[in-house]
Amino acid sequence: MPAYANTGHPRRWPILGVTVVSLLLVVMDTTILNVALRTLADPVHGLGASQAELEWAINSYTLVFAGLLFSLGVLGDRYGRRRFLLAGLAVFGLGSLLSAYARDPVHLVLARAVMGLGGAAIMPATLSVIASVFDPRERPRAIGYWSASVGLAVAVGPVLGGILLTHFWWGSVFLVNVPVALAGLVAGALLVPESRDPRPGRIDLPGVALSVVGLVALTWGVIDGGEHGFDRPVVWAAVSTGLAVLAVFGWHERRTEHPALDVRLFRVPRFAVPVALVGLVFFAGAGVMFVSAFHLQLVRGHSPLYTGLLFLPLALTQLVLAPRSATLVRRYGARTVCGGGLGLVGVALAGWALVDEATPTWVVAVLLGIQGVGMAHITAPATESVLAALPRAKAGVGSAVSNTVRQVGAALGVSVLGAVLAAVYRARVAPATTALPDGVRETAEGSLAGAYGVAPRLGDAAALLAEADRAFVAALHVVALTAAAVAGVGLLAVLRWMPGRPAVAPDPGSRDPAHPDQGNPDQGHPGPASPDPAGSGNPVAGVRTVET
Repeated sequence: MPAYANTGHPRRWPILGVTVVSLLLVVMDTTILNVALRTLADPVHGLGASQAELEWAINSYTLVFAGLLFSLGVLGDRYGRRRFLLAGLAVFGLGSLLSAYARDPVHLVLARAVMGLGGAAIMPATLSVIASVFDPRERPRAIGYWSASVGLAVAVGPVLGGILLTHFWWGSVFLVNVPVALAGLVAGALLVPESRDPRPGRIDLPGVALSVVGLVALTWGVIDGGEHGFDRPVVWAAVSTGLAVLAVFGWHERRTEHPALDVRLFRVPRFAVPVALVGLVFFAGAGVMFVSAFHLQLVRGHSPLYTGLLFLPLALTQLVLAPRSATLVRRYGARTVCGGGLGLVGVALAGWALVDEATPTWVVAVLLGIQGVGMAHITAPATESVLAALPRAKAGVGSAVSNTVRQVGAALGVSVLGAVLAAVYRARVAPATTALPDGVRETAEGSLAGAYGVAPRLGDAAALLAEADRAFVAALHVVALTAAAVAGVGLLAVLRWMPGRPAVAPDPGSRDPAHPDQGNPDQGHPGPASPDPAGSGNPVAGVRTVET
């Protein structure tokens, strides 16, 4: 018999299964899309999308996701987390259906935005549900399994996408989400209890609008500059506008009583450092994965299925090691575990600077495996540190802020590192395209996929493709070193500010530094050694949630 009363829900482990399935749906879609990029760029078998349009197909999802994540998390806390989880699954399934039957890249971008809306409702609900149904003592293990599901999705997504693209048309990589969403809807309706924050915040509509406008303007400027060059006034006008709007957003958030993004939380080091760490890791990782998908399929000529299999080491290492990271954190502390993980990620990203057309395949697999080992020891400990820094009733706030930063990091990683790739590639391939006709030259210089698309119409296609491959590999090396430098900055931040000891959930009588008005024990969660502080015999005393 344990020496304390377990405050968790009796069905907490089956409920965890529902949240894992929901998270699988959101993450698997992104990983499937990575192996479908070459097909979508094909004018015959896909949509003939340019590199910029493919970046928007990814970023329209992530920008809507990030822009609405916090607000939908607050709405879920107010009106019911299960309700928003189920609604998010329904909208995500609808967006997947629209994406599968998109007629052109613009339609795909818009349909992906609908999917982002569904994902923004799903993601904060999953962590909020976990925080509300698990005892703080069991929560690190539950979050470990939750994080491991990311590894499972990364493993299943590319392989499943490769199989689908081998036997069906490109829309099947989106259509496969529909039955998963339906399964999640049924299981969620049957198993997940309804819960709410007893003191939910209000929706900050000006903040939401400012964040979306700022991120879209900044991302558009970066992507367009990467595709057409940064020497045009319109690009810098967009980038400057985006940065200015985001600055106004930060100013507004510091002064409003109900912020869309509670920037006051970043005054708490044990919250701010892990959130920033996850953002930097996904910035670097998402950008390199976007670039490496083209390298593996175009430069090296691998099929979507083979490319998906190559990503398995990245996924399986996270799947196996993420649930065990909590044990290492208890023994060595979050700083050591996350710092070691980030060091491995940096080594793996820098290793891509040594990869070229002739590099053995096993080297690529080893690099992806090292990256997976590193990420397994970052995501789960960082997520637990974020949730442990807040009262239990505010888990929705913490998870929303964390996931917002993660999605913004991923979106900016794809756009910024994609722009670096495009700029370096265009400069390197230009000498080989000077003799081409205007329309053909612009297409070949726009992206490697464009060069492969126009090559069959040229007399000396082999020479053009050889130069394009070399230009792309040179651009890949610059991207890899840039991403590794970002990981290095994150490592310095971890060593300087990350707590050296394992994070402990706040004592019920402690005050939340970001929310000093919520020091009442009823609004937090019981500390590690406080079973039922009120002595009422209620297994969930101290957690004022509403369950039906």
